Amino acid sequence: MSTMTAKIVHISIDRPWKEVYGFAGRPENMPLWASGLASGLEQDGEDWVAKGILGTVRVSFAPRNEFGVIDHTVTVESGLKVHNALRVVPNGDGCEVMFTLLRLPGMTDEQFAADAAHIRKDLGTLKSLMER
Repeated sequence: MSTMTAKIVHISIDRPWKEVYGFAGRPENMPLWASGLASGLEQDGEDWVAKGILGTVRVSFAPRNEFGVIDHTVTVESGLKVHNALRVVPNGDGCEVMFTLLRLPGMTDEQFAADAAHIRKDLGTLKSLMER
C-alpha cells in the first residue's frame, strides 16, 4: 500500500495537557466527546467494543503513557483496521490535541473533507468539556 494522504486536525485547549490526557484517554469518557462512539464502549478483555453506523467495531487503545498518546486501532466488521493517531501535547499552560486523519483508499474528496469536519466537531466538544 502506498503512503496515504494525511491531514492533521487539531485544537488548542486552555487546560493543562495532563488533565486533558487524563480525561480524553479514558475509553469510558470517549462517548462524551467522540460522536463516532456515542453509543458507548464496553470493555471486552483488553479491547473495547462499540456499536455504531459502521456496525460493531472493536477498538484497541495504546497503553496509558507519559507522552499523551491516545492512539487506537478500530477494526470494523469487514476486518478493515484503521489506525487513529491521537496526541495531547503541552502548549504553555494549555495543550494541543491533534488527530492524524488518513485518507483511506477509495475515499472521495467529499468523504475525506466530511471526516475532517467530523473530527473538528468532536475536538470542539472535547474543548468545551475541558474548558468548563
